[in-house]
Amino acid sequence: MNQVVLGLGSNKSYKNLSPVQILSKACCELEKFISSLSVSSVYKTGAMYVTGQEDFYNMVVTGFYNESCEKLLEQIHCIEALYGRNREEEYRNGPRSLDIDIELFGQLSVKSNDLVIPHERMLERAFVLKPLLDISSENADVESNKEFYENKLKLLADQKIDLFMDSFEFEKMRHKDGYSSN
Repeated sequence: MNQVVLGLGSNKSYKNLSPVQILSKACCELEKFISSLSVSSVYKTGAMYVTGQEDFYNMVVTGFYNESCEKLLEQIHCIEALYGRNREEEYRNGPRSLDIDIELFGQLSVKSNDLVIPHERMLERAFVLKPLLDISSENADVESNKEFYENKLKLLADQKIDLFMDSFEFEKMRHKDGYSSN
């Protein structure tokens, strides 16, 4: 079993669900196959790479996964599609209802056409590093490298990242709205 870290983001509504509600529902779907799921706070962040779009809502989750990284990628692509993502109709780094990236998969290092682990742009994204540090105590691999991630985040001080909802409030919202499977 591997401890995984996934980055989630949304900046587009889908079927009357706000981006934050989509993140909540995505976490419920992830709980079906990732055990001991822990969630970070949700951050409102400026779009990167393609800046002429709405801000994103980003978070990170961690938990334990019992299958291959390729199987996890397949499962998260299904969740993205469930909440409106159509990879054939979108443009790279453009608006999307849901994006889920595998940031870390235990100690595994992968470089293939379909998958790069650790995520190749993880260290240039405050919207990954800030929530990753939120949950560092929930992930031994992250906790043991906490100073490294903190130093990388300091280099990204110019990126817009504002706390939108702390993890306690996010979980309270999920339970109140009936989004949590727990």
